[in-house]
This record gives sequence, C-alpha cells and structure tokens, in this order.
Amino acid sequence: MCETIAHRGPDGSGLHVEPSAVLGTRRLAVVDVADGDQPVYGEDGMVVAVFNGEIYNFAELRAELLAKGHRLVANGDSECLVHLYEEHGDALVHRLRGMFAFALWDGNRRRLLLARDRVGKKPLYWGMRSGTLRFASELKAMIHDPRWRGEIDPVALHHYLTFQYVPAPWSILEGISKLPPGSTLVWQDGHVRVDRYWRLDATPRPAAAVEEEAERLRGLLLEATRLRMVGERPIGAFLSGGIDSSAVVAAMARQSSSPVRTFCIGFDETGFDEREHAGEVAALYGTDHSELVLSAPPLDLLPTLAWHFDEPFADSSAIPSFLVAEMSSREVTVVLNGDGGDESFGGYRRYVMLRQASRLWVPPIASPLLGVAGGRLRAASRQGSLARRVGWGMELAGLPVADKYTRLMSYFTEKQKRELYTPGQRSRVAGVRSGAIVERAFEESSAGCDLTRVMDVDVNTYLPGDLLVKADISTMASSLEARSPFLDHVLMEWAAGLPGELKIRGRTTKYLLKHALADWLPAHLLERPKMGFGVPLASWLRAGLRPLAHDVLTDATARGRGVFDQRAVARLLTEHAAGRDHSNRIWVLMQFELWHRTHLPVRPAAAGCGRPRST
Repeated sequence: MCETIAHRGPDGSGLHVEPSAVLGTRRLAVVDVADGDQPVYGEDGMVVAVFNGEIYNFAELRAELLAKGHRLVANGDSECLVHLYEEHGDALVHRLRGMFAFALWDGNRRRLLLARDRVGKKPLYWGMRSGTLRFASELKAMIHDPRWRGEIDPVALHHYLTFQYVPAPWSILEGISKLPPGSTLVWQDGHVRVDRYWRLDATPRPAAAVEEEAERLRGLLLEATRLRMVGERPIGAFLSGGIDSSAVVAAMARQSSSPVRTFCIGFDETGFDEREHAGEVAALYGTDHSELVLSAPPLDLLPTLAWHFDEPFADSSAIPSFLVAEMSSREVTVVLNGDGGDESFGGYRRYVMLRQASRLWVPPIASPLLGVAGGRLRAASRQGSLARRVGWGMELAGLPVADKYTRLMSYFTEKQKRELYTPGQRSRVAGVRSGAIVERAFEESSAGCDLTRVMDVDVNTYLPGDLLVKADISTMASSLEARSPFLDHVLMEWAAGLPGELKIRGRTTKYLLKHALADWLPAHLLERPKMGFGVPLASWLRAGLRPLAHDVLTDATARGRGVFDQRAVARLLTEHAAGRDHSNRIWVLMQFELWHRTHLPVRPAAAGCGRPRST
C-alpha cells in the first residue's frame, strides 16, 4: 500500500506494526526535514499517528504542549498530533490550522481515529470488511487486499456523469468510501462512527464600511500567505494571470526577502491563454518566472492521468494543472495557489447568471418549453457567445434555485443519463437523483440569501469534489505540495458572513476582493473578465483527440461493459464532429473508460456495475 503512493512521499517511509493495528506512511519532507520522520508517538508509546499535510500553527501548538510538560523530540508539526490527543482527545482537530488527513491509534483503548481537514484539501479513503478497517490517501492503495472484488458502484457512476467527479462519501468502488471534509471517523470494537466536526457558518453578519472590510481582507490574506511560506525546501507559486493567483503572488512578494518563483502554463489558442497577464504580474513583482506552452493535446499524458486520478475525473483543466505541477517540481517542493478565492468572494460567472435568472418570472406552464428552446440554442452556439448565455438564461428561468445550480453544474442531466444507459444500467439506478446532493447542501446552508447560499454549496460540493482533488492529485503526482492561502479556515469563516452585495455588485464579481487589491494589482487586470483554467477541448476532440475518443468509446471493450447504449455514444461523437458541442460529455465518458482500463483491467468486460444502493 505504501509503495503505491510513494510519489506522495519520496523522502522516507515508516511503519507501526502490532497485532491490532498497522499504520504506514510515506513522507514528503518540508518542515523539520532532518528529524520529522513518522510514525510519531506519545510519551508512553501507546498513542501513535501517521499524517499527510501541514499544520501551519505548529510552532504555537508546540509551545503550548511544552508548557504543559509534554516531551517533544522533534521540531515539526506531526508530533503535535499525539500530544494534542493526550490533552484534548478527538477535539484536537479544532486546534489545527492547516490541511491534513491523519490516522491516530490509541493502543490503550484499542481505538482508531481518522480525521480530514475542514475543507477537504487532503483525501482519505476507508472501507470495512469483516470487522477490519482499511484506509489510505489514494484509492489505488486500498485495492491490494486479494479478497477485494473491485465492483463499480452504480450510484457513484451515476453521480459522476452529472458532476464530472465522484462526490463524497461515495467512491467509484463498492465497499470503499471517502471520509467527507471536516469529518472524523472512530473505529472501536469493530464499529465505525463518522461525525462532522466543522461546517462553514455562512450566517450573515453586519458589515463595516467597504474600506474597513477591505483592510481586514488584506490582513487576513497576508497572514494566511505568511503561514504557508514556512518550510525548509524551495517554495514557489502558480501564477495563472487570474485575480486569485495574482493576489497570492503579491502577498508572497510583500513578505519575501528574495524573488518569488512563479510558474505559468499557456496555450496556442488565444481564448485559453493568460500568459500575457501572468507575465505582467511577474514583471510587476520581479518574480523568477517560468512558462510552458501547450500547443497540442498531450496524448501521451492521458494514461498517466488515468493512473494518478484513481477515480474517474473529467475536469479537463487537470491536464494543464498536471503539467504546470510537473514543471514546477523541478525547481521547488512547495507551491502556493489561488484555490478558494472564487467560492469565498464570488468569482464565478454562474453567480451572476443565477441571480439574473432568479429575477425573471416565467409562468409555470411555459417553463418546460422555454427550457427546451434554451437548451437547443445553447447546444447550437459556440462557447462564450452571447447566444449561448441567452440559451442558458432561457433554460434556467422558472426553475427553483437549487435546480438552477444543478443544471449549470450538470454534464449529463437525469434525462440524458437515462437515454445514455443500457436497460440493465438504467434499472440499477432507478430512483436515484444526483440533484438530491445539491438540494441537501442548499437545505443545510445557513446563508442568508440565494447568492451566498450558492457559494456555500460550492464550498461543500464543487470545491472538495473537483478543485481540491485536481490540485492534490496533480501536484502530489510530482511530489509537490500545494498550499492555498484562500482556503485558510480563519479567512474563510470571516468571508462567509459577508453580505452578498460585497461579493457580487451588479455584474461585477469579487467586488470586495477587487477593492482590496486595488493597490496591489493594475486596474485592467482586476476588471478583465474571468477566463478560467480550461483547455480547448471542443477543438481537440474534432482534431487530435478525435481518433482516440472514437476508439476507446466504441471498441469491443467499451461495448462489452453493458453500461452505455452504443447508439447514444455514437450519436454524441457524430454530432460533436458536425459542430454541436458535446465535448464535456464525451470527455466524461472517455475518462471513465480510460480509468476502467487502467485500474480494473482484469475484470470481465460484461460485468458492468455492481448492485445499486440508495442515496
């Protein structure tokens, strides 16, 4: 199991073995490089822990523990866990500021504690069989049990086709789950209990004057960035040219005694290339800047992506993320990024679109017809065009806000999935709705209006399910640690209570953040439209990727799975080649098939999916 995830920790390994428990770890040494090996033990050797991540307030915690008489033999963060457990029990998680997934074995009580950080930066899989619990940072490390059958969970696949990722607590394989963000799991006497210890509180609070709130934002961002610049190995930053990564680089440069190392990836297609803007920020702050240009679809990279992303994962920006991480790892061991800025401060265009669509009143009888017409207009229009935006507006008008959000985030709708499935697969997921996940997230949110509620839903679904998976897997594949100042929980908790008008004002996204950064970044960079971090997937699938898409989706192996109706698949390929944009749907299907061939190559082709289970 440890060898399978050696890329996550090339600097060392460790094992704790006793009759009741075995804990293993791989180490990427960043803090206390000389003495920070794991596992770590308490004073009497009966409490032991293994840990993935970084605790940024470890110096403060160490001082507290030493003052209380604990004996710490190293100088890093890992050892704090066992002593905090001795002081606070499971509540130790509330003392941690950082990103983490850890396992802690209490030998006296024969009790295992698993924990995952608040927003889900670090992954943690687990599964039970015959009273025995197994856990790992990556799914592929879980499957070395020879008794494991490796059946696909049809409900997980159903949700994947909607969201392009498998949401927690599901994993793509039956019998294995993800521990949700902000949660602990306790195993004792063969029984498991999962509890959520943190959820972002989006209850609105009174806001001060804009300049006062902007000053507070700058202070919190500088502090979060400073904490993430601690380490004994070289540190750099991803610089896409967008507001969030540019803000992080600016915050680093203000607190660094040497030039910040920055890394950027670009494309030959101008509609996807932000190198000019990244270069401007790099020049402004005198960074040591490196660029990589992607001019064609990297066909040779796809098998590698399928192996590292050990669940089906169809966010195509994983390609540039993987490549920029690979480039950065040749020079640094740690990178800071801008993840989380959009969710906390209102950066996605869909927030504006959802608010505008909510203001339109449509008679209930007309809503279905308008939706059909809007869907046809959108499908026939090129990406980013006015006609496409109008089509989206027509499609969303008249829907409840949770349904609007689900529709915007769906790659296949429920109707499209039913048309895609074979009869057998359709029966396996009868009655399962992916939209129920979104509806539950809306119901659980404490936000005061639909706008901030949508952002809170993103924090609990899209952020941990998509963006943080992409960041973790693409960086750790190159033994590179990614740190995210905007995901500091202190900053997030402060931002969550801000009123919606400080995040979206009119059609202006990130209103307060842009105001706060006015002295850090040029006005034209703050005012330009958000580009995102995509790839020219539609054109690639009509050119360089077209033969591969056809081969992997229509050959005998794909046909034999008994999951997708081959006529429906062929129709998607034909219509896309003729000009309709089905690129995201085709990519979702391709990534499932490439994943299947990589991780389940010896399974009978006709096995399809396992038995269904409820949501």
